[in-house]
Amino acid sequence: MNQGLPSATARHAAFLRAAHQLMDDPRIFDDPLALRIIGAEAEKALRSNPEYFQTDLLRHLRALIAMRSRYAEDGLAEAVSGGVRQYVILGAGLDTFAYRNPYTENLLHVFEVDHPATQEWKREQLKNQGISIPASLTFAPFDFEKETLAQGLIRAGFRVGEPAFFSWLGVAIYLTETAVMETLAFAASSPAGSGIVFEFSVPLSYLNETQRARRKELADRLAAIGEPFLTFFDPSSLERDLRRMGFGHVEHFAPKEANLRYFKDRADGLSVGGSGHLMKARV
Repeated sequence: MNQGLPSATARHAAFLRAAHQLMDDPRIFDDPLALRIIGAEAEKALRSNPEYFQTDLLRHLRALIAMRSRYAEDGLAEAVSGGVRQYVILGAGLDTFAYRNPYTENLLHVFEVDHPATQEWKREQLKNQGISIPASLTFAPFDFEKETLAQGLIRAGFRVGEPAFFSWLGVAIYLTETAVMETLAFAASSPAGSGIVFEFSVPLSYLNETQRARRKELADRLAAIGEPFLTFFDPSSLERDLRRMGFGHVEHFAPKEANLRYFKDRADGLSVGGSGHLMKARV
């Protein structure tokens, strides 16, 4: 990303989460703050030009962004029922979970980790839209490429001796493989009961011709604004790496499974494409 500026991809993801609330019925993911947090002008622009979001690329991206948030929060619910009381959102962008946290009675504390410039922009958005910052949230400004996740979280008050659940969506593809693996290793070093849901992308060899064209269109757009794709993973190799790190349970959630679980029998044909894959791993 461009240093000193908020992430453009975080902004686009927030727009697509908001678009999902307006345009898709039934919703895969309900987010009552998705429209509010983008601001009145952005919401007006979204409502005035819904056709913009109906291209093949943006329909698939919108489905992916809704699905990955749903899958992560489904995983969090399981973790909280198992006693986890710390939730770390890596690359939080304009994610709204902390401001609608249904687990405050369970004493769930949320840590939002993001690049300082993106986090500063988010705090301005929250202030401007009148969304209060709850006591159960801690901001943890952090640059994945300049320091370790442990350093950033400990500085923010994260309790390394207690279990935690991590979500890491829409970030790994923009980082070096070294930075990705170091972050996953930190999550794997957490106490028993900890877990993570993270998104990754597969090499072009896994995609059909249509999916490759869609990938190229998106990659070209993002490279042009300074956020190029860097890292791709073979799912089987990644699963083996996660087990070697210390994760006892690893689940690869591929687009085919996502479409069966969340998009089956939809009248509007909304579905995820072949690029976005998720892993859920538990210590």
